[in-house]
Amino acid sequence: MKASVFYRIAAVLLLLFAIGHTLGFRESDPAWGVDAVVSSMRGVHFDVQGFDRTYWDFFVAAGFSVGLFYLFAAILAWQLARLPAATLTLMPGALWAFALCFAAVTVLSWRYLFYIPIIFSLVITLCLSAAEWASGKQVSMPAAR
Repeated sequence: MKASVFYRIAAVLLLLFAIGHTLGFRESDPAWGVDAVVSSMRGVHFDVQGFDRTYWDFFVAAGFSVGLFYLFAAILAWQLARLPAATLTLMPGALWAFALCFAAVTVLSWRYLFYIPIIFSLVITLCLSAAEWASGKQVSMPAAR
């Protein structure tokens, strides 16, 4: 399969991941029994460099930041799918870093989260890795003189 197909699959999954994360990270099920923790996160205020903040503020900022980075990664993957194979072979470091970043997200998801982010990050990692592997196979570069 061509690298562009793997990048497009990754882009769609990343977009879904971004939407799901952004809409869901602030939700909690009453059955979890975390109401007291959430109330404490929202209720305890402190001063940080002249700003009145709570841990809930930090949680929300981190959650939206992650959602934005997933959106950026989706756009990046879509753009990579549009590049010629010869161009992709010139940037293996960046492309493997992209795949390894999501491999790390997979490990973090396995350690701290649950099935949906584990599965999404694992499949995205596989797609990005397969795309980089396929991009190297698509073009045979002439030998250097």
